[in-house]
Amino acid sequence: MQALTYHGSRDVRVETVPDPTLIESDDIVLRVTATAICGSDLHLFHGKIPETRHGDIFGHEFMGIVEEAGPAVTELKVGDRVVIPFVIACGQCFFCENDLFAACETTNPDQGASLRKRASMTPPAALFGYSHLYGGVPGGQAEFVRVPKANVGPFAVPGSLADEKVLFMSDILPTGYQAVLNAKIQAGSSVAIFGAGPVGLMAAACARMLGAEQIFMVDSEQYRLDFGVTAYGVIPVNLSDGDPSERILEKTNGRGVSASIDAVGFEAKGSTTETVLSTLKLETSSGEVLRQCITATRRGGVVSVPGVYAGFIHGFLIGDAFDKGLTFAMGQTHVHKYLPELLRYIEEGTLDPEIIISHRMKLADAAQGYRIFDEKKDACRKVVLTP
Repeated sequence: MQALTYHGSRDVRVETVPDPTLIESDDIVLRVTATAICGSDLHLFHGKIPETRHGDIFGHEFMGIVEEAGPAVTELKVGDRVVIPFVIACGQCFFCENDLFAACETTNPDQGASLRKRASMTPPAALFGYSHLYGGVPGGQAEFVRVPKANVGPFAVPGSLADEKVLFMSDILPTGYQAVLNAKIQAGSSVAIFGAGPVGLMAAACARMLGAEQIFMVDSEQYRLDFGVTAYGVIPVNLSDGDPSERILEKTNGRGVSASIDAVGFEAKGSTTETVLSTLKLETSSGEVLRQCITATRRGGVVSVPGVYAGFIHGFLIGDAFDKGLTFAMGQTHVHKYLPELLRYIEEGTLDPEIIISHRMKLADAAQGYRIFDEKKDACRKVVLTP
């Protein structure tokens, strides 16, 4: 089959690789009908995620048709059309039983021992196409994918809905939705969303749906901000115009917003000190956006972090956060728990996630899609690929 593979920083290629096969009795093989390039895929593309190896198949936003099913698969049959959550969960461990699917204890056993030795922690759940740190499971930017734990993850979608309307239920829509729920957004809330990429835009859509009164959106790309204004009625804040948190404070009577959402993560452009520390491998994440969130959020407010972070961080203002009594909520998305309600919103027309798509390409052109998305060329917001 054809698949998008990794060969070093900024070097991805579509090439011929072996077809996937059933390994466990509850596996399926999926024929991919649509897949997408996620903002967090760019961390892999940049070579920033540990344990990303040559030949790894990327992609954690995908959907398709069940091509083959193992003998223990009871919830699906060949020919079913499904969306695949990017988190691989067993559905039976302590965390899965408490709807904390991204903390599944069983799907990433290879990483468990090293993580516990290094940081006295349990391993994260396995993810599709996201390095051997997260299980080394081949991803969905391919013609076919082996999907483990098929009685738990794949989510059936109606044939009446086009792929593009439901594809983002695999990641960015539930990620934006969880970020907004964690931020406790409700009617009358004010929120600052840092990052107008796909997750930031989905967060804006969900915040508007839940009744947020003011949505500030911070980004360095005016075309992204312009889209946010048109689609979701955000108040744009361009980084080129000065300190964004100060501008947000000015527009909220000096008090700040009730919540901030960091939809950027560890590759945000940081201070000179952070750049030096990163070069020397003394830190792995920039704290710039988190500092902005702490400043922009009112006392007693919430900082919600769907953006990916890794390892150590410099200049985390814990004293300021403590004095302001802020709550932090963060982590990978517990996708499975949100899918029924998100499908209902899409069916009702309350959410139209597909409007953020700017580029539609063939899988064969995926490497070009990565470059366009990474370099923000041609007003690129979101790339969808079809085999």
